[in-house]
Amino acid sequence: MSAPLLRCEGLQVGYAGRAILPPFSLEVTAGQFWAVIGRNGAGKSTFFKTLLGLLPPVGGRLERAPGLKVAYIAQRMAFDDLYPVTAREVVAMGRARRLWSTPGADPKVEQALARLEVAELADRTFRSLSEGQKQRVLLARMVASEAALAVLDEPTAAMDAIAERAAMALIDQLRRELHMAVLVVSHHLDEPRRRADRALFLDPDCERIVEGTTDQVFADPHFHHRYGDEFSPAEAHDHAHEHAHAHGGSP
Repeated sequence: MSAPLLRCEGLQVGYAGRAILPPFSLEVTAGQFWAVIGRNGAGKSTFFKTLLGLLPPVGGRLERAPGLKVAYIAQRMAFDDLYPVTAREVVAMGRARRLWSTPGADPKVEQALARLEVAELADRTFRSLSEGQKQRVLLARMVASEAALAVLDEPTAAMDAIAERAAMALIDQLRRELHMAVLVVSHHLDEPRRRADRALFLDPDCERIVEGTTDQVFADPHFHHRYGDEFSPAEAHDHAHEHAHAHGGSP
């Protein structure tokens, strides 16, 4: 088994030295698909900001693999407030901390645009694109970054159910092809249940964090206390079987 990309040991996240969640431990390894689940205000974005180094841990330990590259897609990516960036320039942001001024200056950018089938959109402004097109451009930026870990905070929030299903399938495909680890927040639980092999459920009101396989977390009584019986243990088990069968494994 490969060394973990991330290791949390008794990690506590929060602000100004005040933890908003109980301590928890987990390891993220290459190729895993994590669903991060919790109601609004549960601390999901705070957890992500801590992973990204934007917030210091309140307690415990957070270890990153040496030289770890992380791609981040926030809930709403605004690039146009000061300058109307093009789709190509957005993808180029994944390669450096500046905009590429010469079209085609980096072949990795062009390759990523082609891979996500948005090369024909390269010279259009990001703000002019549909939500689905924007999502593909952001995923092209993720691919261009050559990151080993992708952190996606509600990447399908502005999409309808059909577009969300297609976007999640594409994220899953890229994860498998690139052997990258993916952590995704989504309030629509059908797709995380279908795609993820690991889950992290955050419930600050009950001071509870549940970590494990998707089947284990969706069957946990604390999870059902928050989400009711829509995702019953039997349904979680049946879905895990379907997921494993679709990928040539066993539940």
